[in-house]
Amino acid sequence: MVTTLKIKDIEKIDKNRMLDLLMGFPDQCRAAKKLGYAAPILFKNGNFKNVLFCGIGGSAIGNNLVKSYLYFDSPVPMSLSSEPNIPAWVNKDSLVFITSYSGDTIEILSAYKEAKAKSANIIVISSGGKLKELSKQDNVTSIEIPKGLLPRCALGYLSIIPLCILSRLGLIKDRAAYIDEMILVLETLRQKHLGPDIEAKDNPAKGIAAQLLDKLIVIYAPSLHFDAVASRLRCQLNENSKTLAYSHLFPDVNHNEIVGWCNPKKIFKNLAVVIFKDAYLNPYIDKGMCLAENILKEEGIETIAINSKGSDLLSRIYSLIYTGDFVSFYLAIAYGVDPVPTERISYLKNRLSEDI
Repeated sequence: MVTTLKIKDIEKIDKNRMLDLLMGFPDQCRAAKKLGYAAPILFKNGNFKNVLFCGIGGSAIGNNLVKSYLYFDSPVPMSLSSEPNIPAWVNKDSLVFITSYSGDTIEILSAYKEAKAKSANIIVISSGGKLKELSKQDNVTSIEIPKGLLPRCALGYLSIIPLCILSRLGLIKDRAAYIDEMILVLETLRQKHLGPDIEAKDNPAKGIAAQLLDKLIVIYAPSLHFDAVASRLRCQLNENSKTLAYSHLFPDVNHNEIVGWCNPKKIFKNLAVVIFKDAYLNPYIDKGMCLAENILKEEGIETIAINSKGSDLLSRIYSLIYTGDFVSFYLAIAYGVDPVPTERISYLKNRLSEDI
């Protein structure tokens, strides 16, 4: 049973030590802040008209988090791209983050070349690879992060560094104090609620993993601020737990998907709905979520709430992500699968790297 997992049980399955990466996440965030504020920027602060974040897969979640967090606060438009091409509006007044943990992702290398051709102001974030070589050759700002991580386990570097850069360039108010507060919230979660030594009654991640076992999972999050939270859990369940999951956002759920919860009723008993909750929601969204949850319960759908922690928005976003990461880890252990390997992704990358 997931709820009775001990470290010795985990170690038999977690052969590549995903648990170490999870437990070290607050420390990674602290190191990312230091790096983000210290890294040299090779262009002058400009009057940027827009910001584009380019990344794909595990390297893209940090971009999504930054955009979600700043969605209503950023004075300039922010967009995401996972394509090998970049939008036509990118030009010399654009700030473009090129993010690839390996530095060798084909789609992102293509995006880099297009951004360079358009004279955009580029920030490369990678652990090396071809991107590092190109940025050095082109005299482009490049921030090198530590090697040896999985892209999905480098979230601290891939999200906090862009926040620090945006602060330094004057595009947003300085976030240093908020990052420090967020790290303290994560450390408290690690020590008191999520770690493997904590019993299930005090460990929501273990309890939720037990409820998700052998279920098809649907994830709902409130508003665009928590878009990255829903996407992150979906991807972590896919990659760590090797299980299917789907996600959507309120209030949009109540304008389309809620009607779909009528059929096929035969599979409802095999579904579980995870709903991320936050105490500071717009009252219209909060009420809409409560009404939707009642509709689901009337259909006999199991709903599972995960509540945010902390007072500042950044802390609340990261608290939900951190809890979700542990849920995906404990569910992987419950399925008896090592959370680290992703053979199908490796296969696809290798095939895509072949000449077309």
